[in-house]
Amino acid sequence: MEKIIKNYLTVQKEDFSEVNVSEPESSFGFTYADYLTWNFKERIELIRGKIFKMCPAPTFTHQAILLNIATKFSIFLNENPCKCFPAPVDVKLKGKPFKKKKLRDDEITTVVQPDIIVVCDIEKLEDDRSVDGAPELVVEILSPGNTKTEIKYKFDLYEENGVLEYWVVYPEYKQIYVYLLNENDEYGKPVIYETSEEISSVVLQGFSVLTDQIFKM
Repeated sequence: MEKIIKNYLTVQKEDFSEVNVSEPESSFGFTYADYLTWNFKERIELIRGKIFKMCPAPTFTHQAILLNIATKFSIFLNENPCKCFPAPVDVKLKGKPFKKKKLRDDEITTVVQPDIIVVCDIEKLEDDRSVDGAPELVVEILSPGNTKTEIKYKFDLYEENGVLEYWVVYPEYKQIYVYLLNENDEYGKPVIYETSEEISSVVLQGFSVLTDQIFKM
């Protein structure tokens, strides 16, 4: 089984419009129950039953940004019911028809590990092993190894599963794109923050931070 799985741990760079990913055939769908039995050196994610290899160890820049954001969130959330968690934390996404339904591990086909999550519905943390459903806020910090395919998949998943606020951080350009779910449960055009600008949050009412503090090494 592990030999078969390792054959699918390659993701090719492609445009959003031309997705071509090395992955199992449609009849070879994996679940979270399978995922829990694996013991790989690589970090992987499941997206709709298919395996995606995550980037190698992140850069110092990536980790500094992660720490800066997570620290700001955690300080703000002190004595707040919402909780902030940095990666790696398993997040089980169930899709639009099942967003609020409890599913067995062998019914879950998407498990991701965002860089930072904020969970306000504490019932999603009941099993102390994974997040059962979409966080209210997700932050993804892009690395050189991230592909357009991967970025597109994540965007669609977070939109479909109702992540209210989605930050995409581009370290190379020192930009942060913030997507908000609208009344049609879709992400509109992002608000783009650049250097020396202040970001506020819809999910975390009253929170704000300067982008310079986020990108500080």
